Formats: sequence, structure tokens, C-alpha cells
Amino acid sequence: MSSSDQPAAPFAGRLNAIYTGSMLTNMLDLGYRTGLLEAAGQGPATSAELAERAGLNERYVREWLGAMATGGIFTFEPESRRYTLPEDHAAALTGDDAANLAPFSRILNHFVKHLAKLETCFRDGGGVPYEDYWPEFTEFASDVWRRVFDQHLIDGFLGVVPGLGARLEQGLDVLDIGCGDGHAVNVMARAYPASRFAGYDFSDAAIAGARAEAEAMALANARFEKVDVTTLAPEPRFDLITAFDSIHDQFEPETVLAGIRSALRPEGMFLMIDFKFSSDVGHNIGNPFAPLAYGISVMHCMTVSLAGGGPGLGTVWGLETAQRMLAEAGFADVTVIDSPRPQNCIYLCRP
Repeated sequence: MSSSDQPAAPFAGRLNAIYTGSMLTNMLDLGYRTGLLEAAGQGPATSAELAERAGLNERYVREWLGAMATGGIFTFEPESRRYTLPEDHAAALTGDDAANLAPFSRILNHFVKHLAKLETCFRDGGGVPYEDYWPEFTEFASDVWRRVFDQHLIDGFLGVVPGLGARLEQGLDVLDIGCGDGHAVNVMARAYPASRFAGYDFSDAAIAGARAEAEAMALANARFEKVDVTTLAPEPRFDLITAFDSIHDQFEPETVLAGIRSALRPEGMFLMIDFKFSSDVGHNIGNPFAPLAYGISVMHCMTVSLAGGGPGLGTVWGLETAQRMLAEAGFADVTVIDSPRPQNCIYLCRP
């Protein structure tokens, strides 16, 4: 190696780690899809034992375990030839709660199928339409967010707002903007039977899924409608409007925020859960969540907005931009509250 090559060596090592992480994302995706991660969470196993446990082909399982062990996700005991998913690793890769991050691998791998279209966008502008991501992205994102809602929605997102739980127990009219498959609405409707909940989304499939779940949960206080939220009517009015990670994707976010403000009753509140970043990239340097969020923005949030003629706010639109836009929409009182998840914050907005 020449002396001129030496300064690049540390970065070359980091680059190898980046590419290794990308490959391990694929392996985690396979482990989640095939049930290998859940099977490994049951205890140490040889490749043959784990394959039998999961009902899979041993040769593939053995090679997969090679990646898992050398990648530091599993440990390997040479004498017994057994592989172990350590307890703290299993906590982050198995189970039904929000601590299980394995489902996120499906979202990241799904983005890859849009690389050629994104290359065209880099050259010509425009974006990749939201419908190009259906139905996979909707399904994968729902897999992640359902766990979050089950674990954090009632006590975490709603519970940090003083007095809100008591008001919901007494009975409020609540609307969720961009409700997706409606799980957040249904979780709230189950927890607060005296309140009345509505969910708006522009996806027929999402609304159908939301209604089916509400029926299965026997919820008489949850309804769902296909609505373009850029045309949100000032009537009916609501006591509480929520938006979970949905405003920055909008084609007309200013119009949507103004519509939300108009649809609130005088004593109502808007609860916006979104990503917790600065609008200035310089202030995000060193934030461990930032590189992933900027990448997600390029590969989904920004591009779907641009495809619809929107401003392309992106995932990292940031606290400063969000607060400015909320003020311009007519919210006189905006308080930013930490959420149970460090990558998110809660905007508590009052007229």
C-alpha cells in the first residue's frame, strides 16, 4: 500500500462495516420472514436443531447462521456447534412488542426495488408515486407501528398530555389523519368506549382493513372514511385530532394543517407525533437516528410528496419548520413533548 492510500484506510474499514450492515439487514429480514429469529429465541441450537425447530432447510439455515455469528448477532460455541441468540439481542429481535426491531428490516429492503426510479428522479426531478409502494410498504410500516401503538399509544403518546386521559374517559370526538389500517383508532376506541373515533385515509385497502379490524374488535365507537384530507371540512368539529408520522408526507401540508385547525373545537387540541430532528443538518450531526432518517426521506417520504406536486418536506423536516408551519396554520400554543421513543416527539397544539 502506498503512503497516499493510508489515510483512506480507516474509512475503508468503516465502509466495509456499512456494507456488512446492509447485508445483515437482508439476513435479519430473512430471519424475520422465516421465523428463524423467533425459533432461535427459544434457546441454543445447532443448525440442524434450529432448522428442525423452524421447519426449514438445514443448509440454508447453516449459512444464515454463519452470517449471524460472524456478524455478532449470534454467539457460536465450537465444541457443541450450537448457536445462541443472546438474551439482550433476542429482546430487540423477537416478540410482539415495540422493542422488536426486526420488522423494520422489511421496510428497508422494500425500498431497494425503487432504486432505478429514484435514479431517474435524481436526474430529472419529480418523485416516486405513493401508490408504487403499495401494498408492501403499507403492510410493512403497519407491522412496525402496530407494535408501537399497542405498547405506547395509551400510556405514552396520550398519557403524557395532562388531563387528556380523563377527558377521553368522559367522551370526546376524535379524528386521526392518515389513519392507515386504523389500528391506532381501534386501540383508542377500545380503551375509551365513551369517546367517538374517526379515521381518514385515501387508501381503499387501508380503510377496508381498518373497518374489518373494528368489526372484529366489536367497536361501535370507531368509523373510517376515505377522505382527501386536503379538503378537510370545518364540520363536523372534533375535540382531538391526531396525526402519527403522516403530515410531512402530505402533498399540501400547509392546507392539511390549516384544515385541522379549522376542524377543531375552540377548546380542542391537535396531537402530532413526528420525528425529532432539527431542520438544520448541522444540528443533526452526531444524532444516531439521523442518517437512517435522511435515507428513508430520500427513498420514501420526500419522494412521494414530490411525486404529488408537494414540497417534499421529508422525514427530517425538523422542529423549526414544523413549529413555523403550525403557527402559520393558526395554532397559537404549540408545546413539544418527548415521546416514549427517542426518535419521535409530540407536538401538542392548541388554537
